[in-house]
Order: sequence, then C-alpha cells, then structure tokens
Amino acid sequence: MPDLSTTYLGLKLKNPLVPSPSPLMKDVDNIKRMEDAGAAAVVLHSLFEEQIIRESENLDHYLNLGTDISAEAISAFPDMLGYNRGPEGYLDHIRKVKQAVSIPVIGSLNGVSTGGWVEYAQKIQDAGADALELNMYYVAANPSQNSIQVEEMYLDLIRAIKPMLRIPVAVKVSPFFSAFSNFAQWLDHAGVNGLVIFNRFYQPDFDLENLEVVPDLVLSTSSELLLRLRWAAILYGRVQADLAITGGVHTATDVLKTMMAGANVAMMTSALLERGIDHLRVVLADLVRWMEEREYVSIQQMRGSMSQRAVAHPAAFERANYMKMLQAYEPVRYPEP
Repeated sequence: MPDLSTTYLGLKLKNPLVPSPSPLMKDVDNIKRMEDAGAAAVVLHSLFEEQIIRESENLDHYLNLGTDISAEAISAFPDMLGYNRGPEGYLDHIRKVKQAVSIPVIGSLNGVSTGGWVEYAQKIQDAGADALELNMYYVAANPSQNSIQVEEMYLDLIRAIKPMLRIPVAVKVSPFFSAFSNFAQWLDHAGVNGLVIFNRFYQPDFDLENLEVVPDLVLSTSSELLLRLRWAAILYGRVQADLAITGGVHTATDVLKTMMAGANVAMMTSALLERGIDHLRVVLADLVRWMEEREYVSIQQMRGSMSQRAVAHPAAFERANYMKMLQAYEPVRYPEP
C-alpha cells in the first residue's frame, strides 16, 4: 500500500485529508466518526472575535444602546453568545474533543483585530489544541483604507499572537490581494507555520419581494479548486510555511491535484456536508487505488511535481497558458436559420 503520510504545521499526519471548519465540528461524536473514517486531523469551527468582544461587555453596550426605541436595531446582529456556547464553551469543547480522539485537533479564531485574540489564542493552546488557525475573514470595503493598511492589519495580528504561543499557527486568507506572492512572503517572514488558501467569502443576495439583503450559502464545487491549485503551485518552494488547500476538494482526484501543486494537506468541508462523513472512506480508497495503479509509492513522491518551482518567471508562464487557452478555444457554431 502507498505511504499516504504527510506533515502539516510540524504535525505528522497519516494522510493529507483534514476536515475543515463546519457545523459538523460542534458535535464530538461527528469528530470521532471523522477519525474512524480516516481523517488525519480536524480544524474545529471558529471562535469569533465578536464573541470575545461581547463577553467583555464592550460590544453588548453598543448593540443594546437605543434598542428600546427600535426593536429592529438589534436584529441585524446574530446571537454571538449563543453561537458555539460562547468563548468558554468553545474551550471546553476543545478539551472534550482532545479526550475523545487521538488525531491532531486544530483550533480556529475568526477575526481581524488584536483585541482579546492574544488571550484567547493562549487559552485555546492551554485547552489542548495542537495548533491554531487564524481565519482572517475581512472584506476591505472602506475606500479610505489602502492595500498596505490591510496587509499590515494582518501582519500586526500575527506579530502579536505568534510570540505568545508554543503551538504552530496557520493563517487562512482570501485571494483578494493585489500581489499575493509578495504578501505570502511577508506572512512567511512574520513566522506563520502554514498558509491556508483560500477563504470563501459568502456573497449576499437581494430579496426582491421584501427588498432585503439576505445571506446566501452556496457549498463549493470542484471547479473552485483551480484558483487554489494555481497559487499553491506558484508558492511551493517559495515560502517556508506549509500549504493547505481548502475550497473545492471533493474527490480523490482533487486531493491528488492539491498534492501535485505542492500542498501538504487537502481540507474538506462541503463534500462532507453534502455526502456525509463516510465520504472520507471513499476518497481514501480512491486515492490508494489511483496511486497503486500508477505505481506511486508515497504522497511525498508526487508533492510539488506539477508546481511552478522550476519556472523562473511564473507570471510569464501564466500568460503563455492564458494565450494558449484562448487560441485553442473553438466557439460553438449554430446552423443558419
């Protein structure tokens, strides 16, 4: 049987399959089932910055200010204390998961400012998490905020948290940076142990009947993997941080592509929500079968084999592929009426 082992954030994993944050992570029994189905590690659902602020009663004051005048004033905000049972409930959940499984458990913090993050990053570590993922979910909608300020906000948070922890830290980012390769190197210099590419920003929709903006959750498909593959292939060998691909990993074929692009692990969420936790078994079986048929002896043998590491100028390589694709495209010809 091929050797499926890999390493991520200094953790030795039996294979590259890592279920990532989703509502499934709120149930300890679900995580036990993931381990039984072959998951090599798990990333728990996030503790949100808003929960930390709310617990300190700072946000509570402003959210409730004036609600006696307008009952709708508070309705736009979710019940952050109830979500995940609040910060202390989240820490207790980590302890329970660590007692229930033997695979690595990665905690997750979601936000963009330092605030109480340093304190809770340490608490997540003390609760037993093997690593921490910083989920930087931020939409730069302020036109007065430039790209340098946005990048510095990310880097300041990492610089504040990283020295205070003994456990490794990964950063989950979006692809919406003007020079992502350069920013990835700055994250690398700041000491992050892993880059998780990429966050999926959920796009709101318009309800035309009620004239309201409504949330619209659409699960990923394998087509979303292409953007992740491109950047993993570009970054492989150019940053010291480990690479994790999330968003679009549904099948063994998707996992193989992530490995060949240069990722250490392939993270999976939507596929498990759609097909169930036992889908992990199917992916692993298909992964082994593909490798055996093509005589691959290990994941490490294929890792980075289709990256752009050997290409001196990745931008030129991308433009060459772009031109080739356009020239090869044949439009559909419809019969004359």
